[in-house]
Amino acid sequence: MDNESTKVGGPTQFMQVETPEPHRARTRALIKAHPEVRKLIGRNIWSAALGAGIVLGQCGIAFALGHAPYSYWPLALAMAWVLGAFANHALYVLIHEATHDLVFRGRFLNKAFAIFCDLPNLLPGAIAFRHYHRIHHSHPGVLGVDADLASPWEVRLVGRRMVSKALWLFAFPIFQALRPLAVETGGLVDPWFVANIAANAAFVVAAWFVVGPLGVGYLLASFWFSVGLHPLGARWIQEHYTLDTKQETRSYYGPIDIVSLNVGYHNEHHDMPSVPWNRLPKVTEAAPELYRDLRCVRSLSRLLVEFLTDPRYSLASRIVRDRR
Repeated sequence: MDNESTKVGGPTQFMQVETPEPHRARTRALIKAHPEVRKLIGRNIWSAALGAGIVLGQCGIAFALGHAPYSYWPLALAMAWVLGAFANHALYVLIHEATHDLVFRGRFLNKAFAIFCDLPNLLPGAIAFRHYHRIHHSHPGVLGVDADLASPWEVRLVGRRMVSKALWLFAFPIFQALRPLAVETGGLVDPWFVANIAANAAFVVAAWFVVGPLGVGYLLASFWFSVGLHPLGARWIQEHYTLDTKQETRSYYGPIDIVSLNVGYHNEHHDMPSVPWNRLPKVTEAAPELYRDLRCVRSLSRLLVEFLTDPRYSLASRIVRDRR
């Protein structure tokens, strides 16, 4: 485990701090010391081609599996674990890029692209993610506002036991879908939200008839593994779960960044959210003095094991602050 002092309360007690969130101050320091990083800000239109390729690839695999005998269910699940999860996770990252309007110039095209990337996930979430993730950036760690925080009832339910934390990760898509009920929504239901639901519903119906239950099962398993009880699921722990109040965001630097489109560069992303995924490593390279002393994660698999087995970790192992 990374060297870090522990300041842990009860299993339902978040880590309250009075200090402001650190990313704005580091952004100012970064731009002051290295004004050239402004050149990294922009869009990556190639993300659109990458998203199209992954969507078509996942549909192709589902189509191939859909014409296999039902006895191939174990193969479909295995493929979803070792291949599909990484594909759907990459689509999730591209939805994240579109959330920050880093693919196209206009919001219309970015929202439409996010819905397109959301299709193989089957369950609609792109537009809701856009809404709540942008609030996460503007109000990080504010209870009742930041939907990235676990709900109080969620924290109490899961506690610190290994089995309950494993079940929580397995059912993470369900818990994530319920979190908006505990925060201020700010008028989420709009035409884009409805369009997201309609597009995914139409895709599911079409997929059922074209690729059959085995193909649909592969896509659903790919989505579920990509955000749940899988090494990729440790991303949620890596980003903002911590055991002390000195550093609330951690980056991951490792081989999975290659297939997860540098989403591990989470400190860099919060510091420079207008930098697209392909340029995030250049932020670190431009200002090593700002990042080299920050704790980071080198292995998501090891972090997953630590989170599950270390009783100091709970869903309340997050830094929270009052709204300012």
